[in-house]
Amino acid sequence: MKKLSLLPLLVGIAILLSSCSSLNCTRLENLLGADVNLISLGNKITDDLTGSAMPPLMPRHPEEAVLTSTFVDLNQLEKTSRMGRLLQSHIGARLVQLGYTVKEINLRNTMKINPGDGETILSRHLSEITPDQPVQAVLIGTYSITNRTLYITAKLINPVNRNIISANSYKLCMDDNLLAMFGLQRKQHSQDNGISAPSESLIDKIFY
Repeated sequence: MKKLSLLPLLVGIAILLSSCSSLNCTRLENLLGADVNLISLGNKITDDLTGSAMPPLMPRHPEEAVLTSTFVDLNQLEKTSRMGRLLQSHIGARLVQLGYTVKEINLRNTMKINPGDGETILSRHLSEITPDQPVQAVLIGTYSITNRTLYITAKLINPVNRNIISANSYKLCMDDNLLAMFGLQRKQHSQDNGISAPSESLIDKIFY
């Protein structure tokens, strides 16, 4: 019985010693919040898309590549950001880890290139792609910001018939680092929406 009574305490300690970005934008943010890990997010997006693709993608087929493109602003489809470029990079790396051949779209006659904005290709341009080798799918993605909430949608599209073979959406609270990638920052006083100014985390207080 004593062992069972210790279980809630052990669970509580485990929670206190771990931080989670899912607690951002909540009353627990300053206590247990954490920075958004874009590498982990990129891995999750990749695993979700490849795991639910129908028809399934074929790993370890170097003759059939997966094309990746920069994530772009949903409201301005020819505009991207540092976050959009990083997410494309992390997803591409994860695809390679999973055994897929990854190609970055670089040819000016197959896509639009905006100086300083990364390489973008959305479904409206898929008919213009004429790669030198067969392509299994094209990764496209969009994001939209509302206050501190970032909405991301990622899709794998068949470049031949433009069918969506896999799609997922994600919602996350933007930490200070992620806000900075868009040239944004949190307000120091935002009592109206219940978001407090950044403060030292509990973990830092304990160990530093």
